[in-house]
Amino acid sequence: MMLSNAVAVVTGASEGIGLAVARSLIEAGATVYGLARSKKTLTAVAAGLGDRFVPTPCDVTDATAVRAAIDGAAEAAGRLDVLVNNAGVGRFGDVDDLAEADWDALVATNLTGVFLATRAAVPHMKAAGRGHIVNVASIAGLVGNAGLSAYNATKFGVRGFSEATMKELRPHGIKVSCLYPGSVATGFGGSPPKETAIPPEAVAATLRHVLEAPDSTLISEVVMRPMVVGKG
Repeated sequence: MMLSNAVAVVTGASEGIGLAVARSLIEAGATVYGLARSKKTLTAVAAGLGDRFVPTPCDVTDATAVRAAIDGAAEAAGRLDVLVNNAGVGRFGDVDDLAEADWDALVATNLTGVFLATRAAVPHMKAAGRGHIVNVASIAGLVGNAGLSAYNATKFGVRGFSEATMKELRPHGIKVSCLYPGSVATGFGGSPPKETAIPPEAVAATLRHVLEAPDSTLISEVVMRPMVVGKG
C-alpha cells in the first residue's frame, strides 16, 4: 500500500508503540486518527505531530464510542485504509491472586477492543474492496509465562482472532497482519524498560514495512525480539 494520502486509525495512539506508529505513518504522508482515552494527552500529541494527526478521544472498551469514532473518521476522510489495533493494558500476577477486575480489564481492552474496532472498520474497507488491519499482539501471544496467565490469554486470543479474520477478509481485498513484539522500551505495565528492549520506533518501522508491502503480498505474522538472547 502507498501510504501517501492514506487514512489510518491507530488505537492507543497517545504513547508508546501507538505514538511511534502514528508519527511514522504521518511521516509517510498518511492522515492518522489517533484514538486514546485522554483528550488532554491527544491534544498534546496533535501539537507535536501537526494537522495530519486528528485527536479522537475514545475508550476502546465502549462499543458505541468505537463505532462513532471509526465511522466518523471514515466519513470525514471519505475512506478508511488502515486500522492499527494497538491499545492495550498490562496487569500481571499469579492466577490465584489475580482479581476479577484485572481479568475483566485485560479482556475488555486487549481483546474485546480489537474486536470492536475491527468490526467497525471492516464495512468501510469492504465497500472500498481494500484495506489493511494490523493487530499489535506480543510474544506473550505465542509463549505462556508464569504470572502472566490473563495477559497471555488475551494475546493468544488476538493471535487466533487475527488468523481467523485474515482468512475471512482476504477474499474481500482486506489484509490482516499480526505483530508479536518482545520486550519494548515503553515502560508498559508499570515496569521500567530494559536497556536491551526494542525501541518503539523499531516496531513502528516494521509495521510500516508490513503496510507498504506490494498489494499482491500479505505479511500475516511478524515476530520481533531484542537482539540480546534471553531478554524477551
